[in-house]
Amino acid sequence: MGLTILIAVFVIGLVIGLPVAITLGVSSLCYLLVMGIPPVVMPQKMYAGMDVFVLLSIPGFILAGNLMNRGGITERIIRFANSLVGWIRGGLGLTNVGASMLFGGITGTAVADAASIGGVMIPGMKKAGYPADFSAAVTAASSTVGPIIPPSVPMIIVGALSGISVGKMFLAGAIPGVVMGVAMMVTTYLIARKKDFPRQEWQGVSEIAKAFAGAFWALAMTGIILYGLLSGIATPTETAVVASVYAMIVGLLIYRELPIREIPTIVIDSAVSATGILLLVGFANVFGWILVSERIPQAIASAVLSFTENKFLVILIINILLLLVGMFMETIAALIILFVPLLALAVAVDIEPLHFATFAVLNLMIGLTTPPLGVCLFVCAGIARLPLTPVVIAILPFLFTNILVLLLVSYVPAISTWLPSVLMP
Repeated sequence: MGLTILIAVFVIGLVIGLPVAITLGVSSLCYLLVMGIPPVVMPQKMYAGMDVFVLLSIPGFILAGNLMNRGGITERIIRFANSLVGWIRGGLGLTNVGASMLFGGITGTAVADAASIGGVMIPGMKKAGYPADFSAAVTAASSTVGPIIPPSVPMIIVGALSGISVGKMFLAGAIPGVVMGVAMMVTTYLIARKKDFPRQEWQGVSEIAKAFAGAFWALAMTGIILYGLLSGIATPTETAVVASVYAMIVGLLIYRELPIREIPTIVIDSAVSATGILLLVGFANVFGWILVSERIPQAIASAVLSFTENKFLVILIINILLLLVGMFMETIAALIILFVPLLALAVAVDIEPLHFATFAVLNLMIGLTTPPLGVCLFVCAGIARLPLTPVVIAILPFLFTNILVLLLVSYVPAISTWLPSVLMP
């Protein structure tokens, strides 16, 4: 009875459009009341879910990204990417993907990427003669690279849930993120050739040098983050704090585009964003605790293993499940609820935890661009001033490409495990 109420309230909440965090909280509270469990359990479990030291790095990385973005990073990264690939057919589309790959190494969140890059690139592409639906689609698709290339908020969550080193998680996403970005560039180029999209004139090596010099301090943040983690001299939380201080210094003293008077507003906005994520973590932890108490993880594992113990089939089943979940549920909530039970299933068929964690995150990132609840789709459609349907149609080739990359990462473990094994043995 209690489990039926939990699922029914959760589904109804999603259908009527309640925020996922509120839906998780309300459905969990209904379960506790129906089952006669003291409601005081709810704040206790929420606090237990949020009381993880590594989660403190999330506000730091969000603040660092916001400071760098307001301090002039977006335009410089776009200029650098454009100097490299803008002269190829469909060059602005390639620049869009390249900028997302570089920008993702700073913010670690797909929605921030879609809003920041999209706010500049979508109007620019439309002005240059690109169709509005394609401009929005390539921006939404490429934004999903951000949380794969380090730093990555979803991978911090996975590290907190599983005990896997966050440094190893960051490294595990590096090569898959690059592969995903290159694959989307190839897709963009093929579409551009077919539809005869415009291209710019070659601007010369001098422009590349100038653009790189302008973007150097922004790009160096990724190096600082990885050095701090790989060298062992700083935890993810400490690295996030250093990145925030670095971003403030660069914005104030080097780029000189970060007004001092705006820093309090940026800090408050970052705190609000981080609070929303941590609140989601808390409510999702209560929901996950209920599922564990109802032995749902064991039921999932038993059902799959009774059907097959073949490792490759299990990977396929997990991928299909996560792709479906990603269509309807927010990434962090899905990770907190499903990651631990699916990890147990993966380990049972001898899938390495680091490998599983990588393709699980990649799965849910693709969900950010799938209807009906793909957040990045809504963001980019709004910037392009289009209804959702034409953007969904235009993004289909990119979804197909990303799913191919997902299968490659899923069935070739070395793509995600090789770099961590070399740099953090």
